[in-house]
Amino acid sequence: MIDLLPTRREVCVGALAAMTSASPWAGTATAAERPAAEPFGYCLNTSTIREQKLSLPEKIDVIAKAGYQGVEPWVRELDQYVQEGGSLADLGKRIRQHGLRVESVIGFFEWIVDDDPRRAKGLEEARRCMDMVRQIGGTRIAAPPVGATQQRDLSLPKAAERYRALLEVGDSIGVVPELELWGFSTTLGRLGEVAQVAIEAGHPKACLLLDVYHLYKGGSKLEGLRLLNGAALPVLHFNDYPADPPRAAITDAHRVYPGDGVAPLRPLLRDLRDIGFRGMLSLELFNREYWMQDALTVARIGLEKMRAVVRASLS
Repeated sequence: MIDLLPTRREVCVGALAAMTSASPWAGTATAAERPAAEPFGYCLNTSTIREQKLSLPEKIDVIAKAGYQGVEPWVRELDQYVQEGGSLADLGKRIRQHGLRVESVIGFFEWIVDDDPRRAKGLEEARRCMDMVRQIGGTRIAAPPVGATQQRDLSLPKAAERYRALLEVGDSIGVVPELELWGFSTTLGRLGEVAQVAIEAGHPKACLLLDVYHLYKGGSKLEGLRLLNGAALPVLHFNDYPADPPRAAITDAHRVYPGDGVAPLRPLLRDLRDIGFRGMLSLELFNREYWMQDALTVARIGLEKMRAVVRASLS
């Protein structure tokens, strides 16, 4: 495996070329048609309406009715849908008929761990998940550091090799794994770490899945975004967070609608625009108060607040 990897010089040259050229997975086909004050697309991660006890097709209907352009479901929802007799091909058709795109899918597989048998099993699970993504018309899946969130000595060069191996699995299926930052993790918990792993992977489709909350939780400096190319950020998980509890104690459940917290969303959005990001802002919340409300109401409010923040930031 290691002998087949490119040299350090090849990695750097290849990564530079990928980060400075147009990317086939950056944004939607209509990105060039968006107004200057609203250059991003809008997507809903199904976690935002997770506890309203809707079926996955019903969630798709809600997302379309609310006015989103994309959907970001979870693998466990796809598994449940299939277990209940659903057809992934039919689900993909339903999504397309609504005029939606599957921007990304959230999955969990141990692609990064040191243990060889566990990692091999993780890659097989990744393959299975990617095939499901393909069947519903998607082309991307999240790749967080599952299994290594408490490990402090994991080698980032090794992680880069393993991310490349995961990307190669994706090549065989037609689905791109997005290297996901988890701010609570001791591995890939900061922007500089995921950037290093993606660059050193030396693969033309390497890309990052960032999250406003996780950037804050992990203590990343948002100014670092200016060093990236927006083409390598196809999807950004969008949310806000309150001033209290403090960063050390804050959890996913504290996420709020964009604009309702203290996150520096305006400079973040301006930086994203300036580095060429034209992808999807995917509203990902785990707020228990929102889960108690009508799903369509939550989806509509979320979209309105996202668009308001974007327009105020960039107009």
